[in-house]
Amino acid sequence: MPRRQKGPRKGLNYFFTKCREQKELLLMSIPFLLWLFVFKYLPLGGWVMAFQNFRPARGFFESDWVGFDQFKFLFQDQRFLEVMRNTLAMSIINLILGFVTAITLAVLLNELRQIGFKRIVQTISYMPHFLSWVVVAGLVSSALAMEDGIINVLLLNLGIIDQPIMFLGVGQYFWGIIGASDVWKSVGWNSIIYLAAITMIDQEQYEAAEIDGASRLQRIFYITLPGIRSVVVILMIMNIGYILESGFEAQYLLMNPLNMDYAENLDIFVLRYGISMANFSLATAAGMFKTVVSFIFLFAANKIAQKLGEARLF
Repeated sequence: MPRRQKGPRKGLNYFFTKCREQKELLLMSIPFLLWLFVFKYLPLGGWVMAFQNFRPARGFFESDWVGFDQFKFLFQDQRFLEVMRNTLAMSIINLILGFVTAITLAVLLNELRQIGFKRIVQTISYMPHFLSWVVVAGLVSSALAMEDGIINVLLLNLGIIDQPIMFLGVGQYFWGIIGASDVWKSVGWNSIIYLAAITMIDQEQYEAAEIDGASRLQRIFYITLPGIRSVVVILMIMNIGYILESGFEAQYLLMNPLNMDYAENLDIFVLRYGISMANFSLATAAGMFKTVVSFIFLFAANKIAQKLGEARLF
C-alpha cells in the first residue's frame, strides 16, 4: 500500500499559518517588494540591448541583433582597459583604507573612558557623511589649490617642498586623493557597526584579562579584534561584491583633462561613451559586464570564507 505523503501539505499549511500570524509584517513589506521589482528586476529586460545595435526609434523588436559584438568592442578597446585599471585601483584603495580606518577608529573610541569626549569625537567623525559630494569636492579642491591651499601652505612652511604642487593636475596623485577623501567622508559612519559589534563582546573577558595582567594593547588584539572578526568578514564579502563600484560623484567632480587618464572609471565611461553618445547598447554591455563580475566576486568571496571556516553571507 503506497505511503501517504503528508509532508508537503503540512509544510504548506504551516506556511499559510505563519503568513496569517505575521500579516502586518507582510503588508508592511509590500511597498519595498514593489520598489525592488520595479527598479531592480524589471529593468533587467533592458539587457537585451547589449546584444543589439539598439535605436530608440526602432525599439527592442526591430533593432538589429549583433550578438556579442558590443562585448568584443569593449574588451578590444584600449580605453576600456585603462578604465578598468582605474576602477579596480580606486576600489581596492577605498576598500582597504575604509576597513582599516573604520576598525581602528571603532577600537580607539571603545578604549575612551571619558564619555563626553567620546561623544564629541563620534559626532565630529559622523558629520562628513551627511555632506554632499559636491560640497566635499569643493573642499578638496580648495585644500589642494596651488596658491592658498592648506596642504601646499603646510608643506611649504614645513620645508618639505620648495614649490607648490598642482595635486589635481597630476594623474598619479588622483587615486590617493580619492582614497583620502572617501576615508574622511565615511570613516565615522562606517565605524558605527564595528562599535555595535564591540559592545556585544562579553565584558567579563576584559575583566579576566585585566586581572591576568594583560595590557590594553593585548586586550585589543586578543579580545576585541577576534570578537568582531565575523562582522568584518561579512562586511568584507559584501564590499567585494561592489569591487567595480569605485564611485561616480567624486571622480566626476574632481576629474579634469590633466588627470582624466587616472580619474575615469567604469561609470563615467558608460556615461561618456554610452549614454552621452546615444550608444545605449555599449552602455548596457558595460553595465551588464559590471553586474556579472560583481556576482562572481561576491560568490567567490563567500565560498572562500566558507572554506576557511569563517562567517559567510549565505
